[in-house]
Amino acid sequence: MKFQKGSTRFLVIILILVAIVAGSLLAIKIIKDNEEPVTEIEVGKQNEIEPEEIKLPTTFSGDERPIALMIDNSEGAWPQGGLNDADIVYEIIVEGGETRLMAIFKGKDLEKIGPVRSARHYFIDYALENDAIYTHFGWSPQAESDIDTYNVDNINGITESSTSFWRTTDKYAPHNVATNTEVIMAIARRKGYRTTSDSKSVLNYSADEIDLEDGTEITKVTIPYSYLQDVSYVYDPENKKFIRYARDEEQTDWNTGESVMTKNIIITFAENYTLSDSENKGRQGLRNIGVLDGYYITNGKYIKITCEKNSRTEKTVYKDLNGNEIKVNDGNTFIQICPKNADVEFETPMTQETGTNIIENKILN
Repeated sequence: MKFQKGSTRFLVIILILVAIVAGSLLAIKIIKDNEEPVTEIEVGKQNEIEPEEIKLPTTFSGDERPIALMIDNSEGAWPQGGLNDADIVYEIIVEGGETRLMAIFKGKDLEKIGPVRSARHYFIDYALENDAIYTHFGWSPQAESDIDTYNVDNINGITESSTSFWRTTDKYAPHNVATNTEVIMAIARRKGYRTTSDSKSVLNYSADEIDLEDGTEITKVTIPYSYLQDVSYVYDPENKKFIRYARDEEQTDWNTGESVMTKNIIITFAENYTLSDSENKGRQGLRNIGVLDGYYITNGKYIKITCEKNSRTEKTVYKDLNGNEIKVNDGNTFIQICPKNADVEFETPMTQETGTNIIENKILN
């Protein structure tokens, strides 16, 4: 009897083990059946090379707040330092038929830039639209007033030490004041100014190369500002940039001796007039608010555009004649804000042969 009971238990245990094994095998089969088979196509996909990252524009990148630096542009100031390193350079007429430059630097580390010159009130508009720390060496009465009115974060080099804004020996005063970006940002921190910015660029940079398919091909453009100052850009097809000339003299960099070159040129026509101030030096005013005519030039071609600025603090929007914001090539840009009646002269490959250049002003025909 005991033998029979033991045999029965043994058989039960065997049956249980067999059931467990069978159940496990069945579960494995079900799992495998539910798995989607990996096809040869999918294996091939797994071995594909990842596509290259999309190239994004590098101009005006990063979160460091820009610097807007007033730069002397009289002959005694040439050559200037830092123009090739600026993201944007604005050129506008001042008193006496001269022009002055304002360079926008974002995230740059430059040892010598300048020569630094005094502020003019209409340059403030373009410092504000770039969210920049406005840096200058002195100011006109109107600029001083507007800096206060608009609470502009500014650095006046005259009030800083001679080690921050120093006079060089290779130029004569007042055309010889230099500074650098590290000094400017250090002063900005000391003054409690914000040193970072999430403001987008004024210009609509493109990741893809812009060739202006509907544009007119040119080899040279000349922009007359006054009886004293005219600016020309000659296209260098090898580098796909324009070489800058002023008063028929090729412009070079103070530090490197290299030619001053630019990828993009924007021309804006704005009315200037003589301003009455307490010093009566013939300083200029500028009517730059509203919709102004202009041109965009890049890669050896130009198109007509409009330049729309609704207030002194708002960004300028540059549009084609269909009302679309233009896309701008990645690279530096010179913005030439010239007199409204300036006869801008374009030299094309065809006019080189005939000797007759295209002369256009602000009227968009």
